[in-house]
Amino acid sequence: MMTESEFIRHTEILFAHIEDEIDGNGWDFDCLSAGNVLTIEAQDGTQVIVNRHTPNQELWIAAKSGGYHFAEKDGQWLATRDGSEFFAVLNRVLSEAAGEEIAVSPV
Repeated sequence: MMTESEFIRHTEILFAHIEDEIDGNGWDFDCLSAGNVLTIEAQDGTQVIVNRHTPNQELWIAAKSGGYHFAEKDGQWLATRDGSEFFAVLNRVLSEAAGEEIAVSPV
């Protein structure tokens, strides 16, 4: 398990990477990072929320299709429910929000 400061640093890097990928690929999203939350908004107002939950050291994604919780295991962020990988879920919900294929590369 990471220390709290390691977890925060790691997730800050992750949030910045997601924003850089969205900006660098020209996908039509607005990103707003505030505290523990990265809000990604599509042109039609659909939002995908990525949240850092420090007490549990989890990443959460909230999207139209539902909520997902991820815990770090062996260098990967895996869904606590079904083992799905974080970026696979993020890309799916962003693609649904944008109406086009979105592929944010893993860090």
